[in-house]
Amino acid sequence: MANNVQEVGDIHFPFPFTPYSIQKDFMAALYQVLEAGKIGIFESPTGTGKSLSLICGALSWLRDFEQKKHQEEARLLEPGPGPLCDGKDPSPCLSSSCQETPDTARPAGEPDWVTQFVQQKEERDLVDRLKEEQVRRRRREERLQQIRHNAQLKYAAKRLRQEEEETEHLLRLSREMLAAGMWAEPLESEEEELLLAEYESDEEKTASVVDEDEDDLEEEHVTKIYYCSRTHSQLAQFVHEVRKSPFGKEIRLVSLGSRQNLCVNEDVKHLGSVQLINDRCLELQRSKHEKKDKAEEEKPKRRRQEKRAACPFYNHEQMQLLRDEVLVEVKDIEQLVTLGKEARACPYYGGRFAIPAAQLVVLPYQLLLHAPTRQAAGIRLQGQVVIIDEAHNLIDAITGIHSVEVSGSQLCQAHSQLLQYMERYGKRLKAKNLLYIKQILYLLEKFVAVLGGNIKQNPNTQILSRTGTELQTINTFLFQSQVDNINLFKVQRYCEKSMVSRKLFGFTERYGTVLSSSQKQPKLAGFQHFLQSLQPGVNEPPAAPVEEAEARAPRPASPLMHIEGFLAALTTANQDGRVILSRQGSLSQSSLKFLLLNPAMHFAQVVKECRAVVIAGGTMQPVSDFREQLLACAGAEAERVVEFSCGHVIPPDNILPLVICSGPSDQQLEFTYQKRLLPELMSETGRILCNLCNVVPGGMVCFFPSYEYQRQVHAHWDKSGLLGRLAARKKIFQEPKRANQVEQVLLEYSQCVNECCGQAGGKVTGALLLSVVGGKMSEGINFSDNLGRCVVMVGMPYPNINSPELQEKMTYLDQTLPRTPGQPPPGKALVENLCMKAVNQSIGRAIRHQRDFASIVLLDQRYARPPILAKLPGWIRDRVEVKATFGHAVAAMRKFHREKFGRS
Repeated sequence: MANNVQEVGDIHFPFPFTPYSIQKDFMAALYQVLEAGKIGIFESPTGTGKSLSLICGALSWLRDFEQKKHQEEARLLEPGPGPLCDGKDPSPCLSSSCQETPDTARPAGEPDWVTQFVQQKEERDLVDRLKEEQVRRRRREERLQQIRHNAQLKYAAKRLRQEEEETEHLLRLSREMLAAGMWAEPLESEEEELLLAEYESDEEKTASVVDEDEDDLEEEHVTKIYYCSRTHSQLAQFVHEVRKSPFGKEIRLVSLGSRQNLCVNEDVKHLGSVQLINDRCLELQRSKHEKKDKAEEEKPKRRRQEKRAACPFYNHEQMQLLRDEVLVEVKDIEQLVTLGKEARACPYYGGRFAIPAAQLVVLPYQLLLHAPTRQAAGIRLQGQVVIIDEAHNLIDAITGIHSVEVSGSQLCQAHSQLLQYMERYGKRLKAKNLLYIKQILYLLEKFVAVLGGNIKQNPNTQILSRTGTELQTINTFLFQSQVDNINLFKVQRYCEKSMVSRKLFGFTERYGTVLSSSQKQPKLAGFQHFLQSLQPGVNEPPAAPVEEAEARAPRPASPLMHIEGFLAALTTANQDGRVILSRQGSLSQSSLKFLLLNPAMHFAQVVKECRAVVIAGGTMQPVSDFREQLLACAGAEAERVVEFSCGHVIPPDNILPLVICSGPSDQQLEFTYQKRLLPELMSETGRILCNLCNVVPGGMVCFFPSYEYQRQVHAHWDKSGLLGRLAARKKIFQEPKRANQVEQVLLEYSQCVNECCGQAGGKVTGALLLSVVGGKMSEGINFSDNLGRCVVMVGMPYPNINSPELQEKMTYLDQTLPRTPGQPPPGKALVENLCMKAVNQSIGRAIRHQRDFASIVLLDQRYARPPILAKLPGWIRDRVEVKATFGHAVAAMRKFHREKFGRS
């Protein structure tokens, strides 16, 4: 497909085909946001080519930015007297297109010669820095060019891998032979790795687990674009679009992911849990460095260390090759993993090494929005561009990432394991370690006590005298738990530096599985049995199939790993979070949950450091949440925030959105929580669907507010005979609760629709899919063409107003945000916005491309209210028709579908 170069003003936008006019507008607006360093909220409906618009608009800006920067560098580096030496106007040399130089305030009355000297020194430093950057850039380009055109490097790497594999195989055989003849009882030496290293002081900064060999890998970070989305499948699709774009051959792109997605060491990957994989990976690296540091020690110690092998994929020479291969050609996560296996190089670290030189970094939400994870991945935001796609749930995503829940069972398990650890190794641990271990034990004991339990008893058999949910401020919780005398910041720092949870996991893994059945350690006999007794469900009757599946899910052997996150959350400012105490009968079922109220505190660094931020999505309405809850609270000035919303690419008459206020028997449609279970209202809903099934061909998707309400309505229809009337016109499918059954239901639904649409004059005209708002089919599923000729929304899916979390969030917003005259309080606006975001996501499932058409039916008279209509996407809002009587609505539907199917 030939590329087209589109010109909007003075800007050239390469595009793989002739773009829609709205795509031109999108790219131009995006370019201006990046150039001016603003924050943009971009809305472009699904099917309008949003991904390509983002790619071509953002990369066109990056192309021009780099070109301007190189031109300015060339001007500054010209030999002879130039602007650096005239001393008149140094500002061009220090512009944002070069490396930023902080402005230094000059003292008043300073002599001119001093000012000139300081200025000239800064200018000379700038030129030196530019020269160094130029040399590094040339080296990188030469290296990548060589890899691009010289396959010999790959063959050389392959030979090197084969030699390493043979050497490793011989060493393994040698170790096995030595072990068989020399170490019959290696118990004491193996336990060395379980001991905590001496913890010198709270302020000491321990050395990084980065090899000295990595120094040569460190490059200056070029200006780049960080693109993030919610799921790996969405990221893979974006990378696929980049590859097809005009920039696909030249862009340096790297795809980042978690160790769980990128690890190629099967011994590590089989652990399952993200936390365990992370800890084992770091432990293997640490083993490598310890072996390197102790290479000159006496022979017996060296032999003991050999028992702890380093990861064979953590090889710098191979990871450098992998880094360069990543930068040469666009690759997604799956291709990166395949390449890592072939090169016997770690894709996780190979990708990290590629970040400095990359121009486009593709990564999931968590890597960008969680500061410790971001820092660990080597992501630097200063002066960079961030694009957050599929951002309609951005606030919820930030809140979810930083909210932590721990169960009573986990607290008891962690206490038991840590106590056993201290009893076994207490005499060999330094005083500082013992001090902090005792503080952690004290914290766990008090957390169990505040729930009403006893740390010394089995949590499964402890019935709490007091049940219910209680919500407290952080300070109140710490006082009530009687732990306000403990410095949680120091405890958190100790957990990070000492890696106590990793040691505890190794201890539990050894004595919980390997040695529990032997008689060699009488003190630990029954340890595994005790741990098993703490697992939920051991002394309970057989669980239901769903619960059995959950019970088989991998659990960290050391729950302290999870509890560390809760301890870190408790260091949040008192006004920004709450602690929810949930007492549910037994201690094991009860929990402590940290609820983040102010997600802006974690987004503030992104807003402050980045050159520009783009928040994009197919449906961003209502945008007031982003402006008020996120951006304003994160420190973004109102004038820095820019909104852009484009229409759809479909013709205006390809959509028919209706608000239906009453049914066939004139029953008023208002599905409030108090009325929606009335038999007459459920029957009226069934009659409405029966009428719609008579006029809508193909597939219909009907969304209910919840699974429970869908079940109740379905049961009522079955009892009253309405279900049979519906099934006579369309085959009925229901959204399953289990995620692994969704694909099968969708397949059967699609087959039924396609078969019925291919038969003329058949009695059954298609299929009806009963779905749930916020369920598995309300996001990410395409009901294009005949699969979704009509989308029906039953009622308004307001969140549970009785939820303590929601009530606290509403109170927090009412106290924090200013109230706009003529508008509802911020807390009430939050509830309405949550409802309409869910509605917009669900009804957006139908129209998926330029020639698609569908009707949208909103069953509730409350949708006719102007404040509610204003929260619909513009391309729907402008076409909405409010029908007070059902007869007029059916007539409009019949006319619309008859005309559309006549033309199709």
